[in-house]
Amino acid sequence: MNDKMVEDNLALVHACCKRFRNRGIEYEELYSAGCMGLVKAVNRFNPDLKLQLSTYAVPVILGEIKRLFRDGGTVKVSRSLKELSLKINSETKKFTEQHDRTPTVEELSKILGEPEEKIADAINSARYPLSLTNSYEDDDNRQIDLPADDIMEKLTEKLALNEVLKLLNREDKKIIELRYFKYQTQCETAKALNMTQVQVSRREKKILLFLREKLA
Repeated sequence: MNDKMVEDNLALVHACCKRFRNRGIEYEELYSAGCMGLVKAVNRFNPDLKLQLSTYAVPVILGEIKRLFRDGGTVKVSRSLKELSLKINSETKKFTEQHDRTPTVEELSKILGEPEEKIADAINSARYPLSLTNSYEDDDNRQIDLPADDIMEKLTEKLALNEVLKLLNREDKKIIELRYFKYQTQCETAKALNMTQVQVSRREKKILLFLREKLA
């Protein structure tokens, strides 16, 4: 039974590994570590928790990939990603001046015409100090070393949250989207969903409690 569960969820390993291509570790090594994580997740999985296997397995798979990067020492960030982070900084400043708030990843994606995943990677890459031992001025293929742990941790948390959000019904997903991804007030959210502000407030508290329990 466990072998069948592992085989049926290998695509999940590939999905996790693709996020770390071209970052200094061969894909075969990433896949091997991811498979080890999947096996651990399947062996420890408790169906009584009423979670999908993927919800439980993603953080475990990424944990093994994180261990691989930690042992290797660095995460590689390309010049193109670094340049994108500079564009993001510029557009964020303009957007903030015009709207009096920082833009969401979705908004930056539309402004710059880049996938949301790439925008998120560029934002993460800009948060950590660069190594002074490498230069990329004259070579687009030259790479910069960045610490691995914090980036991997954030991606783990993001993927785990995305999996848990799939457990919500359509209305609850919309509340979370409007409140925490589009930064609307409870009153604005209530108007959009034809609810009262009190109803949104009560429902939001229940949703957040549910998410905390599932991610604990």
